[in-house]
Amino acid sequence: MSRIIAVANQKGGVGKSTTAINLSACLAEQGKLVLTIDIDPQGNTTSGLGVDKYRVDNTLYELLLGEVSVEDVILTNVLKNLDLIPSNMNLSGAEIELIGMENKEHILKNSLDKIVDYYDYIIMDCPPSLSMLTINALTAATSVLVPIQCEYYALEGLSQLIHTIELVQERLNQNLSIEGVVFTMYDSRTNLSLQVVDNVKENLEQNIYHTIIPRNVRLAEAPSYGQPIIVYDPRSAGAESYRLLAKEVINREDAE
Repeated sequence: MSRIIAVANQKGGVGKSTTAINLSACLAEQGKLVLTIDIDPQGNTTSGLGVDKYRVDNTLYELLLGEVSVEDVILTNVLKNLDLIPSNMNLSGAEIELIGMENKEHILKNSLDKIVDYYDYIIMDCPPSLSMLTINALTAATSVLVPIQCEYYALEGLSQLIHTIELVQERLNQNLSIEGVVFTMYDSRTNLSLQVVDNVKENLEQNIYHTIIPRNVRLAEAPSYGQPIIVYDPRSAGAESYRLLAKEVINREDAE
């Protein structure tokens, strides 16, 4: 049975897509079979894994509308051990099209149930909103990983996300848990980054990963080349950090 991890935070620009891409790639590098699902209409995870989001025939949009099967929408081996369900701007119309559909919160889960045993990990990149797309991801997930940028407003909106997760636990998915919080865009040269980490640790009653993702030029460049950081610059600080995070994720499973 695979672990299905939703990477979620309704704040934009906190490193969700970067984390989804690079955690997936590092888990695959460790020999795990991984499916990455791009649930963001911006399609950043799709293009960040080297897939032209404008030229794919079948995407998550067609899957949610029941036009294709889950097998038809999976792009296999975009990297060794890593498959992808892509997305593009068409997905932005799904919110409206799902209105009135029966059990609309469970559409993604019902599709994934057919393939869940094929993978060790399914990593879902959620949009920066608490939308029906995010609800679908949380209903399908076993846990939620929350990236938090090391900035002044880091905790803003986080309580709303946790409240949404609790509502989903209560009404749609009692098996859902909070995987943990991972700090991103950490700048060791600033006191602010240190203060944010300390503040979150004091105020958040959640698991916090030891690995902290640094602000890193190579990490920022990698998506424009359609490559995870471990392909673009395997020895960079960003690559090493995401390898450590992947090992932590794996070790947390082993400890359970």
